[in-house]
Amino acid sequence: CTGNGICKCRVCECFPNFTGSACDCSLDTAPCMASNGQICNGRGTCECGTCNCTDPKFQGPTCEMCQTCLGVCAEHKDCVQCRAFNKGEKKETCSQECMHFNMTQVESRDKLPQPGQPDPLSHCKEKDVDDCWFYFTYSVNSNGEANVHVVE
Repeated sequence: CTGNGICKCRVCECFPNFTGSACDCSLDTAPCMASNGQICNGRGTCECGTCNCTDPKFQGPTCEMCQTCLGVCAEHKDCVQCRAFNKGEKKETCSQECMHFNMTQVESRDKLPQPGQPDPLSHCKEKDVDDCWFYFTYSVNSNGEANVHVVE
């Protein structure tokens, strides 16, 4: 019974937190906890203490790694640009495509949220359609709400 149960009449009786015919499946979800506090980063199921990623793009012990994904900054650049500055590729479709985050404008880069807060935070520096740099942060809180802070 893999040391996780007692064999009685050739059948394993598992200790608490273990299951399976040989008690080899842990019900402990701690190894599946991602850095954002979600089980398997919300992209998989925890089976026997291991993440089974349901989105094939994501992999790794907690479904956080994506080799083919755009970075957070590049992914949200067009939406931040149209919401904050009313320009860019999504200017015409902004109200349909780009309302998935809360946006706060700040006066300068030093007013952007800094690392050390509880929510994972990405600092972004992207070029706009006029070849100018603009700066923003992107974070997702524990309720799954996306928050963007952009320098005016």
